[in-house]
Amino acid sequence: MTMKDAMEEGSNNKWEWRKTRTTLMVELKKMSSIAGPMVATTVLQYLLQVVSVMMVGHLSQLSLSSVAIATSLTNVSGFSILSGMAGGLETLCGQAYGAGEFEKFGMYTHSAVISLTMVCAPITMIWIFMDKILILIGQDTTISYEARTYALWLIPALFASAILKPLTRHIGAAISFSLGTWLNVLILLCFAKYSYACEKTRVSFSTKAFLGIRDFFRLAVPSAAMVCLKWWACELLVLLAGLFQDPKLETSVLSICLTISTLHFTISYGLGAATSTRVSNELGAGNPKAVRFSVCTAMFLAIAEALIITAILLGCRHILGYAYTNDTMVVHYVALMTPLLCASIFTDSLQAVLSGVARGSGWQHVGAYVNLGAFYLVGVPIGVVLGFVAHFRAKGLWIGIVAGSIVQTLFLFIITALTNWNKQAVMARERIFDDTSSDESATNHKTIV
Repeated sequence: MTMKDAMEEGSNNKWEWRKTRTTLMVELKKMSSIAGPMVATTVLQYLLQVVSVMMVGHLSQLSLSSVAIATSLTNVSGFSILSGMAGGLETLCGQAYGAGEFEKFGMYTHSAVISLTMVCAPITMIWIFMDKILILIGQDTTISYEARTYALWLIPALFASAILKPLTRHIGAAISFSLGTWLNVLILLCFAKYSYACEKTRVSFSTKAFLGIRDFFRLAVPSAAMVCLKWWACELLVLLAGLFQDPKLETSVLSICLTISTLHFTISYGLGAATSTRVSNELGAGNPKAVRFSVCTAMFLAIAEALIITAILLGCRHILGYAYTNDTMVVHYVALMTPLLCASIFTDSLQAVLSGVARGSGWQHVGAYVNLGAFYLVGVPIGVVLGFVAHFRAKGLWIGIVAGSIVQTLFLFIITALTNWNKQAVMARERIFDDTSSDESATNHKTIV
């Protein structure tokens, strides 16, 4: 190689590095502009519920444990299903927007509202008979009755999707949760109606929304399975904690750990939602190279965020429990659980981004199979064995969560790494434009008739 060739190669490498750095900065800016508001929204919404649990925890162990059980069952039977089904919109709306089909974006949103409202009706019946269900599965009678009372006041929140304004009593917290939820709905409706940001996707309600229900359910059901299978596994372990010798202590500790973990997950979920948006937009626009770069950028942000949060939690582990209770036994137990909590938080950060990739690509069914295997063939069995057979109690149950999360993250990472993004981009555009052709055919048929 001559001196001239070496200089040209060095110049080309320098140019490629500058180009990559510029592209990275642009992608970070795009990702942050989506993730920032999403993280702020999810954190503030869940933070209200966290503060409510904190207030209840300072009343008594009975109050904390009953609210923990009620929250667990309402999450399992209600909120997790709605959250999971709503994930179907991340594929449909994201890819429609990327393809420039703005009217379909609004239509899919209307279809989702109709579908989720219908789903709420049978869920309320479960909540009405919550005390009988809890007693049937072996929970403490007093805790079961208190949990039912709390759940009844959460029924309005089910129909509106959640915001909580806590009061010092746990029933007041549930009432405030419901009222705050409807206030949030009204604010969002006004924003969607009058904001310039929603101008392209704003459409009037029409019968087309009912035609979109089938497309929504096609992705919403596997999306719900994907979300619920993990969520239910975590909540199942909280319910199992009620079967230990000291159910109030074990349930309270697991509830605190799960609350902290979920609060952190609102940050990860915001980043995952941003990843889903970027992936679905670029697939809809037919830009597979941009998808790869978006995924790498999101993973970098997830690792950085996880390292910061785990460092803070480990540094504060001896005082962390005092935010939720004055009981020194519970506080000490939480300190012992913190290293395990940090391990699950780190894996959650990674899997939230990878799950966002799955939702943005329309692989919800694949994610459902991964979560089924990771948590019900690995996580829950390990947790039960360590908790009840090895007598690790709450620590054993949480080790099961960590094991399931590690398996989930590994499988999602392998699937993402082996994906043919060129093929995914073609499939995304076929999904959007095939639906558009179907709608046009239906309209033409009506006109002829």
